[in-house]
Amino acid sequence: MFKWKRNPSENKEKEKQLDEILQAAKKSSDFIEFSPLENGRMTISCYKTLIDEKMLRRSLLSGIQENAENIRNLTDIKNYVPIEDITVTDDAADAEIKLHTGFALIQMDKGKKCALVSLSDSAKGIRQNNETDNEFSVIGPKVGFIENLDTNLQLLRKQLVTTDLIVEEFVVGNLSKTRVVLAYLNGLTNPEYIQTARQRIEDVDFDILQDTTILEQLLSDHNLTPFPLFLPSERVDKAAYSLALGQIVIFCDGSCYAISAPVSVLDFYNSPEDYYTSWLQGSFFRMIRFFGTTFSVFSTPIYVAVLTYHYEIIPNNLLGPIIYSRANVPFAPYLEVLFLEITIELLREAGARLPSKIGQTLGIVGGIVIGQATVQAALTSNILLIIVALAALSSFTTPIYKMSNTVRLLRFPMILLAAIWGGYGLAVGIVLLMTHLFRLTSLGSPYMVPLYPFRMAGTADTFIKSPYAKSSSRPGYLRVLGRKKYSPKENKDRRKDLNTE
Repeated sequence: MFKWKRNPSENKEKEKQLDEILQAAKKSSDFIEFSPLENGRMTISCYKTLIDEKMLRRSLLSGIQENAENIRNLTDIKNYVPIEDITVTDDAADAEIKLHTGFALIQMDKGKKCALVSLSDSAKGIRQNNETDNEFSVIGPKVGFIENLDTNLQLLRKQLVTTDLIVEEFVVGNLSKTRVVLAYLNGLTNPEYIQTARQRIEDVDFDILQDTTILEQLLSDHNLTPFPLFLPSERVDKAAYSLALGQIVIFCDGSCYAISAPVSVLDFYNSPEDYYTSWLQGSFFRMIRFFGTTFSVFSTPIYVAVLTYHYEIIPNNLLGPIIYSRANVPFAPYLEVLFLEITIELLREAGARLPSKIGQTLGIVGGIVIGQATVQAALTSNILLIIVALAALSSFTTPIYKMSNTVRLLRFPMILLAAIWGGYGLAVGIVLLMTHLFRLTSLGSPYMVPLYPFRMAGTADTFIKSPYAKSSSRPGYLRVLGRKKYSPKENKDRRKDLNTE
């Protein structure tokens, strides 16, 4: 089910006449207008950079010229031109949109009506490699989305072979006219989430929509938060799994990422690879990710708090190495930590912006050289260098890059609070952080669910990855119309029957 919606700010465009649109288009050098017939009654207008010229010559022009005597009006073009997507309309705004998406506009005697013929080259400008570079997994499928909306929907429908998969299409962007698709499973996804997402997409008033990450910010419940409220993914299997759980998934033409909602903060620690290994292995690695996040956020603030205010809690056998490593360091612990943390962030940003081979070399060589030089120059201690390096590594354990950025950001206010009030400052920071998390919502659903509000039935696939026999129900906090995914008891009975035979 496709629905084309226009933004409220596009009402002015409905007043444009077709002649005005064509006159404005003629100012561009790649816009062409010509008559395929000798009598000059018919005019074809299009952007040559957006169409397939072979299709223009072989299908459109040959079909019109060979049947010129039989084509008396625009409707007859459908009968003699071997192209499926041909529509006749008098909507100038719709004609302008399609003209900029690879359609040819045909007029008869310069009338108000026109025929729109699709001549777009679907393969032009599309990368052929659709492996998941940013969400790589050793085990499992590696098929990812690309920057073409139709291809992405095709990949999704191959995963979900059901007529219950519904897609609604919208047009967002006053200048870009970007196609946006809202996907959900009919009869499973809660209608309130569908209506909320649909209404927010229709209310978007923006100029250029280039990626789903921009749309995510426009649709989010809260803007003053570092936490992502939509779950982005470039993996086909992950988007299909989100739909099967009862979430909505949003695609954007020109983006290789799909975003799903409503989500919980715990969803950002689930990797698709967890479901392709045994539940023991998946649970272990998931707990490693939670530990990595906690260590990354609090390790350096605890170092600052202990060395500034709480020396008495350091064990005697550890006090000597710490005093020895900081004997010649002239800075306070918080300045020492900030210096190393900012240095790590500079190396990370420089490595990400440079070409891949140079970036890897810079990260390795730069880290070794700068780390060794700062220790020898007595600008920092050996112990802190190890802690900061481990904290940086721990932040990369998060499967979702946006949540990894959030973890990196949270360290700095925690360091400042620890420098001002020590352990009490850390306690204040934790309380403020938890209060902020408890107040967040994703598409109207609490962000901390099933922890707050607590839902015991929803914890089966959160901190640990439960066996499939124990996770046969969908999370209750999604309020889906059908809780049961499959019946593991019946499968066990079948195995017993086979063994009996």
